[in-house]
Amino acid sequence: MLKATLRSFLAHKGRLLLSALAIILSVAFVAGSLIFSDTVTRTFDRLFASTSADVTVEPRQDLKSQVPTGQAQTVPAALAQRLAKIPGAGSVHADVSVQNITVVDSRNKSVGPTTGAPTIASDWYVTSRSPVALTSGDSPQSADEALLDADTADKKHVKIGDTLTVLAQPGTFKVRIVGIATFKTTNPGAALVFLDPKSAASRLLGSPDRATSIEVNAAKGVSDAQLKSRVTAAIGTRTYDIKTADEQAKSAAADLGGFLDVIKYVMLGFAGIAVLVGVFLIVNTFSMLIAQRTRELGLLRALGADRRQVRRSVLTEAILLGLVGSTLGLAAGIGLAAGLIKLMSTFGMNLKTTEMVVGWSTPVAAYVVGIGVTFVAAYLPARRAAGVSPMAALADAEIAGIGKPLRTRAIVGSVVGLLGAAALAGCAAATKTASSASLLGLGVVLTLIATVIAGPLLVRPVIRVLGGAFPALFGSIGRMSQRNALRNPRRTGATAAALMVGLALVGGMSVASASMSKSFDQQIDKTLGADFVIQNSNFVPFTQEVTDAVRSTEGVGLVVRQRFAPVAVRLPDGKRVETTAAGYDNGVDDVAHVTYAAGNTAAALAPGSLGMDRGFANDHHVRVGSTLPVEFPGGRRTTLKVGALTDQDNSNGFGMQGGLFFGISTVEKYVPGGQDSALYVDKSAGTGADQLRKNLDRTLKPYPQVQVRDQADYKKLVHDQIAVLLYLVYALLGLAIIIAVLGVVNTLALSVVERTREIGLLRAIGLARRQLRRMIRLESVVIAVFGAVLGLALGLVWGVCTQQVLALQGMKALAIPWPTIVAVVIGSAVVGIVAALLPALRASRMNVLAAIAHE
Repeated sequence: MLKATLRSFLAHKGRLLLSALAIILSVAFVAGSLIFSDTVTRTFDRLFASTSADVTVEPRQDLKSQVPTGQAQTVPAALAQRLAKIPGAGSVHADVSVQNITVVDSRNKSVGPTTGAPTIASDWYVTSRSPVALTSGDSPQSADEALLDADTADKKHVKIGDTLTVLAQPGTFKVRIVGIATFKTTNPGAALVFLDPKSAASRLLGSPDRATSIEVNAAKGVSDAQLKSRVTAAIGTRTYDIKTADEQAKSAAADLGGFLDVIKYVMLGFAGIAVLVGVFLIVNTFSMLIAQRTRELGLLRALGADRRQVRRSVLTEAILLGLVGSTLGLAAGIGLAAGLIKLMSTFGMNLKTTEMVVGWSTPVAAYVVGIGVTFVAAYLPARRAAGVSPMAALADAEIAGIGKPLRTRAIVGSVVGLLGAAALAGCAAATKTASSASLLGLGVVLTLIATVIAGPLLVRPVIRVLGGAFPALFGSIGRMSQRNALRNPRRTGATAAALMVGLALVGGMSVASASMSKSFDQQIDKTLGADFVIQNSNFVPFTQEVTDAVRSTEGVGLVVRQRFAPVAVRLPDGKRVETTAAGYDNGVDDVAHVTYAAGNTAAALAPGSLGMDRGFANDHHVRVGSTLPVEFPGGRRTTLKVGALTDQDNSNGFGMQGGLFFGISTVEKYVPGGQDSALYVDKSAGTGADQLRKNLDRTLKPYPQVQVRDQADYKKLVHDQIAVLLYLVYALLGLAIIIAVLGVVNTLALSVVERTREIGLLRAIGLARRQLRRMIRLESVVIAVFGAVLGLALGLVWGVCTQQVLALQGMKALAIPWPTIVAVVIGSAVVGIVAALLPALRASRMNVLAAIAHE
């Protein structure tokens, strides 16, 4: 049996290769994501561990915020002198390092990265643990001198002697580049500017008496843990975070982990799609191979092979297929990881392929996925093979399962479908976002399973409609192609299911993204009343100079500032909620259309007051007049009275739970040193909008990080952000289509082999090669369009239900992108034509007599 199994596997290696491609793709994405994330993690662990001081003292941050405030948290620089007296302390340094800056060249072009990595300004302090080394020029010796990292200098064409402008929180200043520093290990993608240590604190923090952290290195014979214990005893942890080198490295790695998780989950998403679609392909391939080998399996049974041996034989073939696919997929995954590492270098993160990490878990995961998926997918066909009777060897080769009733499928599919429909109905009726989203996920899974199970039941009615015009358009060729697609509903359903999964995903996400875009458009029209909004391109705050420059611009009338602050609010129901609140100037009603359920803008912005969202207030038993204890960064506390409740019906987003806002004077009092995040600007009387925009663009030319946006710009910005998600979905669709095309090619190729005698007879009675090719192409088209119709129908239902979840967050507009849907259906027909090219060509080249004699 083993010899027969190996012969059978090698005899069908060409047919199995297409199935192996699905395994290769899925394993490649799994292995590639693991190798890439392991490599980045190991590289940065080494970087953080080698550059962290033995003990680092930083300001304690009890409140974490996803929204930047522009405020640099500091400690007294004199703390370094105090820590230097601790027994066991060696070198001690008051470090200055900030990210709330912008650096521009002589043409007012930013020299910072455009990929989201920060621009960091630090004092030049050289130790054996410094991440960079001076490789050309001199170190900065005065306030107007600086160093630049080599990667940034090369990318932005900055040379020694060039002058750069630094836009820092205390003010703008110019520096002359006197040296270039090169990274000793990995460049994390940031731009680094090093200033003279004597003037760095004054220029970056506004005071020579402040520092961002204190670095303490242990004397010989003192461990990091011992030194941390002594530092903690000396200064306490109430206002300071004290970390050893290992703890600092883990903390930095945890911050990096969010970025790595995004890449890992995206790639695992691709792997999941490949696995899911590949399952349909493998099931179909093995089912057809077993159907074609009915006589062979019957002979094996007649010669004494029992059911277990036959089943084991088929499963052994599957394991061999999984083994080959996993091995090739692992190799492809290493190549994919190398490609990702090269890609990251274009974004400024200079990793080395020579330091690629292939941990033991990667090949284990690769083979578990590859062999496991293939084994599971082949199990049902293997059971069907074991059921072939010895008498089948005496009959003509017959396609297994054609005449079997679909009653069981109908019952199971109906039950699962009803459960899925009930979950989706519950999703639409739910009033809480969490429960609605959970029901949506359950409904999507159940309806997908139900459609896959019941797909063969839908083949005959749907394909009769889709192919109804074929006889009229193509005559007898069209009629035969339609009947070929109807011949085996199970096979047609399984082939179409591979395409259906990808199109259901893209259909659902297209509806969701179109609805989000329309909702945001309506929200912008409804709420934004300002002529222009001034914001940083990546939404981080900007310096006071920008605000002053905008206010002094000719034609500017009203300017309303927006500034954020992390807060913790103790609510009447006993809960403590950490969120981000916004501060505004008076005049909000002139630049925004705010709808209030109670109170008004003046009451919310008054000293000692705040406003919040009505829904949040109701959930926590807050009313107008309630007084709430509010905690700000640095342990500053106060009590604020609720002056107004808004009814804006929009998404909180960015971690701004509760929609809290108050007067900007409150922010300035409790979060001193913060920066403005946005300016809402109205034109003055007698100034046109176009003229004001020209004036603002001219004023803000020295500040390239700042953008001037009107309503149309704002809408485009939102659309572009949503498009990023949509592009990811389209990429998943592309992968699904590639595998689905492999499935259609495989099905048609095996179908051609299966119908060899039939094709020979058709050719013998006068069917031309061209007509034969057209018949197979039409069969492929109708199968592909059938999968598209099922997928899009399912995707539309998912998309509408997703919009109901979004509606609970204020995005209530429903939009269905009909052009996209029509394009997908047309594209599916094209996919069908492409998938049929090779099988149709092969069929048309058959020798007529040999085909008639085929068994």
